[in-house]
Amino acid sequence: MPLKQKNDAAQMKLSLNNFQYAALKPRASWLKVIFIAQLLMLLAAGAYADEGQPDVEDQPKVEDQLQAEDEPKNPDPLGFINRPIYRFNDVADRFVLRPAGKGYNFVVPQFARTGIGNFFDNITYPVTIVNTLLQGKGAQAWDDTLRFLINSTFGIFGFRDLATGQGLPLHNEDFGQTFASWGIPPGPYIVLPLLGPSTVRDGIGILGNVQVNPLIQMNNTSVRDKLLILWTVESRAALIGPDKAVQEAFDPYVFLRDAYLQNREFLIQDKDIDGGDSDAELDEYFEDFEEYEDDY
Repeated sequence: MPLKQKNDAAQMKLSLNNFQYAALKPRASWLKVIFIAQLLMLLAAGAYADEGQPDVEDQPKVEDQLQAEDEPKNPDPLGFINRPIYRFNDVADRFVLRPAGKGYNFVVPQFARTGIGNFFDNITYPVTIVNTLLQGKGAQAWDDTLRFLINSTFGIFGFRDLATGQGLPLHNEDFGQTFASWGIPPGPYIVLPLLGPSTVRDGIGILGNVQVNPLIQMNNTSVRDKLLILWTVESRAALIGPDKAVQEAFDPYVFLRDAYLQNREFLIQDKDIDGGDSDAELDEYFEDFEEYEDDY
């Protein structure tokens, strides 16, 4: 895959994560709603799991335990909550976000879209730097800091990505990945209203991302809100084309759930930055999407 297509594929993958909290604002009431929703889902998952736990005197025999171990576990214990939220998000996407993204791609020329995408990657890059440090990746944290400084200055506020050509590639780290590196389990899969796929661990991580995201923490609310709207539209526009794979899936909900969980595991294991087969893995990960790009 040519370098430009690799960069586009990496940008597309990052957009899946950026889109989740691009619309958040640092207002206490908004953050409290998300935090309370996360806790309620976590409690619901615990209650759901406890329902099926037998009492001590009713413990099954060894043969029954071995048979139970062979049975597949439910990958989505909160599916009865997640699916209605997914349908709500899908309606909002079909009638608002996707049309906005298609209009953005139609009106804004490619070179401008590239520059705008670079700008948002750069201004939000402290999220990656902070989490790289929290994960104990000292060398990568140094490289990420240099990348941020180079693109913020010589790259004109990040509109030009000069650092990649200097051997300082774009990385993607967040608090969800940091929590995973600390050994915190992901918890159940959940779907957040408007924000989309997540897990309890990643959902709570969004709150941390918000606190260290310079874009969301801007004091000038007028400028901030306009940039957040543009970031949301730009992030959604980057997914036009590949999203056709979701629409054509037999069960789009399951397709998106599995794709999200696999992508998160991919990021947590650092398969995109540890060298070796990273290029081949990136090519394989996005090869199914390329056939849709010409249609949109």
